[in-house]
Amino acid sequence: MGRKSPYPEEFRNDAVALYRATGGKRTYAAAAADLGMTAESLRTWVRKAGARALPEGHDGGVSAAEEPARLREENARLLKAEPGVAAGARDPAPGSHLCRPGGEVRSRRWASISDNRADFGVKRICRVLGVSRAGYYRHLATEEACATRRAEEKRTVAEIWGIHAEHGGAHGAPRIHAELRARGHRINRKCVSRLMRIHQIVGRHLRRKKRTTITDRTAAPVPDLVMRDFTADTLNTRWCGDITYIAVGSTWLYLATVIDICSRKVVGWSIADHMRTSLVTDAIEMAVAARGGRVRGVVFHTDRGAQYNATAFADVCLRHGIRRSMGRVGSSYDNALAESFFQGLERELLHGRRWTSKAQTRLELFRWLSYYNRRRRHSALGYRTPAEFEQQLITTRELSLVA
Repeated sequence: MGRKSPYPEEFRNDAVALYRATGGKRTYAAAAADLGMTAESLRTWVRKAGARALPEGHDGGVSAAEEPARLREENARLLKAEPGVAAGARDPAPGSHLCRPGGEVRSRRWASISDNRADFGVKRICRVLGVSRAGYYRHLATEEACATRRAEEKRTVAEIWGIHAEHGGAHGAPRIHAELRARGHRINRKCVSRLMRIHQIVGRHLRRKKRTTITDRTAAPVPDLVMRDFTADTLNTRWCGDITYIAVGSTWLYLATVIDICSRKVVGWSIADHMRTSLVTDAIEMAVAARGGRVRGVVFHTDRGAQYNATAFADVCLRHGIRRSMGRVGSSYDNALAESFFQGLERELLHGRRWTSKAQTRLELFRWLSYYNRRRRHSALGYRTPAEFEQQLITTRELSLVA
C-alpha cells in the first residue's frame, strides 16, 4: 500500500486543473514550483487523473499540445540528472539518511555501470548518473576488500548471536565485546554496538526490587570500616555481603552471599527458605572454608539487617577473626557492591522467569553463581572473570616473591 499523500484531495484536484489550464505551455517543474511541491508529484497526479477521465477508445497517450512541453521537461531532467533527482523529486539526496547505512543506493549504481559499460561505455554512464569515473574505478579496486569485510561482519554477527545465547541473552555490548576480544577478534566496542543495534541484539535490563532489609535498632553499633570505598589491592582483606529473595510459586527462597571486594568473586553463599541467622552464618562459614581458614583480620561489610546484627553471627565472626563493618540504615550506596551483584543476578537469571520448584530454583542459582565466578566477565576487572583475575593476581605475587 502506497504512502498517504500529505496533500488533501481537493488540493491535488486543483493542481491538476491548474496544470491542464496551461495547455502544455508550462513544464511540470515550473508549475510545481509555483505550488511549492515537486514536479514528480504533480506529474503523478496528472497521470492518475487522466487515467480516470479517459473516454472509451482513448489510448491514453499524451496529446499533441502536451508533447513538446513533456519532451522539453524530460530533456531538462536528463541534463540535470543526479542534482535534479536529489533536490527536486523527494528522492534520496547524496549523504541522506537512506544512503548512509550501508551505501545500498551507491553500490547498486556502481553495479549498474558494470552491467552496462559494454553497451554505453563508462564515461557516458558516469556522466548521465552524475558520478566520477575515478569513483567507479576506485569502487572496482576496493570491491573485493568490501566483500571480504561484509563477509567478516556476517561471521561476527553470527558469533555475537552465539555469545548472546550462551550467556542467556543477558550480555550487552561491553561484555560481548570483551568476549570477542578474548577469543582473538580485533574489534572495537563501537563496532560491536553498531552490529548489535542493526540486528536488534539487546541485553537484559533491570526492574526495581523491593526492600528486604529488616533493621534491629536494639543491636550494638558496628562501625563503617569501608566508607563506600569498594576497592582492595589483595585478596581476603575486604569482603561484603547481603541477602536477596527469589519468588518460587507462592513461597520464597533467600540467598545470602559473601563477595571478595578485590576479585568480585562470590567466595561463600547460602540458599534457604527462611531468613534466620543461620542463612548468613552458613554463607560466612562457606567463605572461610573456601579461603582455607586464612581470614583473620578480613573486614566483612554488610547492611544493618537483623541477621547481621544477631549475636550468633557476631560470634562466628569473632571466632574466625573477621572484623564486622556496616553501612548506614536505608542507604544502598553504603553497600553498593553487593547491591550491584544482586542487580546482575536479577537481570541475567531471575528477570522474566517464573519459578515453581524450589529444587530447580536452587539448582539454577547454583549454576549461575558458578558461572559468575568462572565465566562472567566483570567490567571492574578489565572484563576478566573473577577466577581469571584471582589467578593472575596469585601468579604475579608468586613471581614477585621469586624475584
